[in-house]
Amino acid sequence: MASSAGHAPSTGFPPLQIAAGAPLARARGAIEHWLEAERDQLPLWIPVAIGAGVSAWFVLPDPARWTGFALAAAAVALLAAAGSAAGRGGRWLAILAMLAALGCGLMWWRAEHVAAPVLTRPGVATILGTVERVEPLPARELVRVRIATGGADGLPPHVRVNLAEKDVPDGLTRGATVRLRAWLMPPPPAAVPGAYDFARAAWFDGLGATGRGFAPVEVLAPGDAPGADLRARLSAHVQSRIDGSAGAIAATLATGDRGGIAEEDAEAMRRSGLAHLLSISGLHVTAVTGAAMLLVLKLLALSPWAARTGRLPLVAAGAGAAAAVGYTVLTGAEVPTIRSCAAALLVLLALSLGREAITLRLVAAGATFVLLMWPETLAGPSFQLSFAAVTAIVALHESRRVRGWFARREEPWWRRLMRGMLALLLTGIVVEVTLIPIALFHFHKAGLYGALANIVAIPLTTFVIMPIEALALVFDLAGLGVPLWWIAGFALEGLLWLAHTTANAPGSVAALPAMPQSAFGLVVLGGLWIALWRTRARLLGLVPLTAGALWTLAPPPPDLLVTGDGRHLALRTAGGGMALLRDRAGDYVRTTLGENGGVEEDLAALAEQPSARCSADLCIADVRQGGRNWRIVATRSAYYVPIGELVALCRTADVVVSDRRLPRTCTPRWLKLDRATLARTGGVSITFATERVATVVPPGDRHPWQMRSAAAGF
Repeated sequence: MASSAGHAPSTGFPPLQIAAGAPLARARGAIEHWLEAERDQLPLWIPVAIGAGVSAWFVLPDPARWTGFALAAAAVALLAAAGSAAGRGGRWLAILAMLAALGCGLMWWRAEHVAAPVLTRPGVATILGTVERVEPLPARELVRVRIATGGADGLPPHVRVNLAEKDVPDGLTRGATVRLRAWLMPPPPAAVPGAYDFARAAWFDGLGATGRGFAPVEVLAPGDAPGADLRARLSAHVQSRIDGSAGAIAATLATGDRGGIAEEDAEAMRRSGLAHLLSISGLHVTAVTGAAMLLVLKLLALSPWAARTGRLPLVAAGAGAAAAVGYTVLTGAEVPTIRSCAAALLVLLALSLGREAITLRLVAAGATFVLLMWPETLAGPSFQLSFAAVTAIVALHESRRVRGWFARREEPWWRRLMRGMLALLLTGIVVEVTLIPIALFHFHKAGLYGALANIVAIPLTTFVIMPIEALALVFDLAGLGVPLWWIAGFALEGLLWLAHTTANAPGSVAALPAMPQSAFGLVVLGGLWIALWRTRARLLGLVPLTAGALWTLAPPPPDLLVTGDGRHLALRTAGGGMALLRDRAGDYVRTTLGENGGVEEDLAALAEQPSARCSADLCIADVRQGGRNWRIVATRSAYYVPIGELVALCRTADVVVSDRRLPRTCTPRWLKLDRATLARTGGVSITFATERVATVVPPGDRHPWQMRSAAAGF
C-alpha cells in the first residue's frame, strides 16, 4: 500500500533496526572521514603490516600457529574485501591483512630456504676447506676465519673458528685451502632469557659450527695474494697512520672493520649513545654520497661550457650513486649498509625526478625493500634502531609546527646558528627517546645523555673526521697525508674523550632486566601510531605507548638467572645486586648475567654473601621473597658428591641447579634444573615473588634454530 501524504516513506526495515544501525553508520562515516584526511599516510603502513606478519612468525611457536595466523589474516582480508564497497577503510584493511599474511609466509619460507646442517655435538675435528672470510680482531689478539668445508667429514658446510694471532700462518687469505684442528660446537643459543641469541643469527647466516682453532694451521693452496683484498689493505693502511682505538675507529669509518677497537672504548661508545657511529649505515653513506655530489658539482661548475649545457645536478647525483655503491661494497656490503645504500639511491632518484627527497614514503619504501629481501633482519637491533631513528627524524621535521620553528628566515647569523643548534638538540632528544625502548629490549641498558653527546659527535664525524680522512687517503698517494692524519687523529681522540666523559657521568646509563615482548610490542605500536598519522587521532598512540612503558617497569626483576649449561647462576642479593656462583666466571658470562639482571655494577661472589654457605663443590643460599624463604642449592665443581648427602640436601631445597645429570631421587620442593632439564629449556630466569619462570626455549617452540640447539644438547 502506498504511504499516505505527510508520512515518511517506508524503508523496508523495522524502526528498531534503524535505531540500532544509526550509531554504526555514524562510526563508519567518522572512520571514512578520518581515513580521507589521512589518505596520504596510508601507504606508510605497508611495511608495518609486513613486519607484523614477520613478527608473528618469530613470536608464535610452531607451524600450526604460523599457518593459523596466515589463514586468519587472509580471512580478514577476504571479509574486508567483500565489504570494500563501504569505503576506503575496508579496502585498506584487506590490503594490510594480506600483507601481514605475506610477511608471515615469507619469513617461514626464508627460514626454510637458508636451512643448512648444524653440528650435532661439541668435539675436536679436523677442518679441510676454503677460507671465505678473514676478520682480524687485534683488540682481542685473535683472527676470525670463516671456512667452507663442503660438508666433508660430517662437518657443516660453513664453520667459523677463532685463531690466536701468533698461530696465523702466512698465506691465510680469502680463497686459500687450509687444514687445521679445532674445538667446534654448535652455535650457542641465548644464555638466559632476553640475552643475545647467536643460534638464531647463525641459522640465517648459514653457519653450522663455531669454535677455537689450534696450531699448526696448514695452508695447502694459496688464495688471494696478500694485500689483494682492498678492504684489508685500506684498513691496515689507516691503522698504520693512527695508533690505538682512534686508528681503529678511523678504519671503521673507511672500511667497516671494527676489530681493532679496544673493548673499553667500544663499551664507552655504547654507554654514551655513540655506538651508531661504529656501524656503517645511514650517517656514513649519506656523508660519502653528499661529499661526492658536492665535489663533482663544484668541479663541473668551474667549466662555463658544462655549467651552460649540462644538467650538473643530474651528473652529481650519478656520481653520488656511484660513491654510495662503491662505499657499500668496500665496507663489506652488510645488510645495514645495503639498506642505507638503497635509501640513498631512492633519494637521488627523487632528486633527479624533481620530487621531494626525504619523506616518510621514502623510509617506508626502504623498509619494504629490506623486509622483502631479508625479513629476518626485523628481529635484530640494527633494523629497528636505524629505521626508528630515521622515521623519528623525518616525522619530526615533516610536522608543520616544527618546520615553522626552524624554517630559514632573514635574521642575524647568530640567531640562525642558535636556531640550527636548537633544531639539532630537539632532533637528538627525539631520536634518543625513540631509541631507548629498543636499546632496553635488546641490550638492557640505554644511554641517557646520548642526545647531548650526539650534538657534538655527529657534526664532528660527518663534517670533520670523515672528510679529513678522505683527503688524507688522497694525499697519501703523493706521500703528503701526514698533517691530515694528525688532524684526524686529534679529532678522533676528542671523540673518544667525549664518549668516555659521557659514559662515566653520574646516571649516564639506565639499566633494566629483560623487557617483556608484549610490552615492547605495545611501545612500538604506540610509537608508529604517533609517527605515521597526521591528524589529532595520532594522540591515541599514547595509550599503548604508556601501557607498554608501565608494563616494562611494573614486573620485579628476576631473582635467579641460570645459564643453559647449568654451570653459572646469578642470584639477587639483599642490596639489589647479583652474586655469581663461580668466582672465575669470564667477562662474557658476567656481562650477560648482569645485563639481564638489570645490574650495572660488577657482580659479587655468592660465596661472600652472608645468606650463602659454599664449599668447593656446593653452594646453599637462602632468599627471602614473596613472604617466604627460598633455598637454592647449586653444584660448582665436577667432583663426586656422595649420593646420600646430595639426595638429603635436595629434599631441603626449593631449587637445585647443576651442570651434571642429577639422580631421580633428587627431588627438590619446586624445581630441579640439572643438565637433562636445561637441555630442554635452555637458560632459565626465575622471579620468586611471583613464582614466574621464563625459559630460553618456550614449551613447544619449533623454530628451526631451537630444534637444532635442543638436538645438540644445549
